[in-house]
Amino acid sequence: MTPDDALLALAHVVEPGDERIGRMVDSLGPEAVIARLRDGARGDGPAQGLQARLDAFDRARAQAAARDAQARIVLRDSPEWPSQLDHLGPARPFALWVVGGPHLRLAALQSVAVIGARASTAYGERLAHDWTASLADAGWTVVSGGAHGIDGAAHRGALAAGGVTICVLASGVDVAYPRAHAALIARIADTGLLVSESPPGSSARRQRFLTRNRIIAALTRGTVVIEAALRSGTTSTANAAHALNRPVLAAPGPVTSPMSAGCHQLIRDQRAVLASQWGDVVDLLGAIGDGDGDVDRAIPPAAPTDALTHGQRLVLDALPLRTGLALDAVVRESGLSASAALACLGVLTAAGLAEQRGDTWRAVRV
Repeated sequence: MTPDDALLALAHVVEPGDERIGRMVDSLGPEAVIARLRDGARGDGPAQGLQARLDAFDRARAQAAARDAQARIVLRDSPEWPSQLDHLGPARPFALWVVGGPHLRLAALQSVAVIGARASTAYGERLAHDWTASLADAGWTVVSGGAHGIDGAAHRGALAAGGVTICVLASGVDVAYPRAHAALIARIADTGLLVSESPPGSSARRQRFLTRNRIIAALTRGTVVIEAALRSGTTSTANAAHALNRPVLAAPGPVTSPMSAGCHQLIRDQRAVLASQWGDVVDLLGAIGDGDGDVDRAIPPAAPTDALTHGQRLVLDALPLRTGLALDAVVRESGLSASAALACLGVLTAAGLAEQRGDTWRAVRV
């Protein structure tokens, strides 16, 4: 059995996110772990269930199942493997099943996770749709989990803008979950990517949703939480991103809304940065492409007066627009010393905010 065959077998045998097995693989190699699982399955030990799965594994059938699902199998040494998943350490996947045209590693280089509550509000869904449409239009890949609520709105926003979106599933890539999103998931497969660490045919289980969240967090540059209850899978994804030292942003909502309570707590606990517009995401995660300045992010440009010191502002406020003001009058109006006022006038003049005419100065409208 080759290392790749052993990793593929482990992906069929071991539940996602099993760090105990992951540490064994890192220490011994996948082939040795397969051998240990076979040896350790004698008797009624915990490895007996794994042995049953291992006995059922057949490489040819696994590859045929992937073909039937129109999926490609991406292993750890594949050129398409996103290396940022290795930051998960022993919890990183053994293999990924991928459906869709884009190259997974390249698509994930400039990606952002946008997640939130299933029981979302109209406010949250509008934010998710509009923000992801803007992010996709600016060249970002939007990653989410395909669920009801914020996830679905995030995927739809990216699709509406003609962008790339990645849906990380808790089921196999050929199992649409939730069923109501079958059409949405099919649309994502047409232009974006479906990704799962579970083999085709795998059902969505509660624990797989939680382990799936770590992939969403690790795959992306940062995570944006639109709405979240205090205790939810959404906050578990944010916590996973935080543990990986990936930026987390949270959108504020009404203080009376339970669906914003998780966002507020993340911000209050300083585990997330407040995001009030989609441009805040780009500002924190970094500009992409050659010309971020060409991206209209609805952020007002810096005003010429933003960098002024308190003294310079006092002097500027004292200057009239039409008639000039002598130095002694500037001193009197600003409350500064003559030398300090003169220094401030020099800065303001150099910045084009003031104009000197003989022994007087006036403000320049900008």
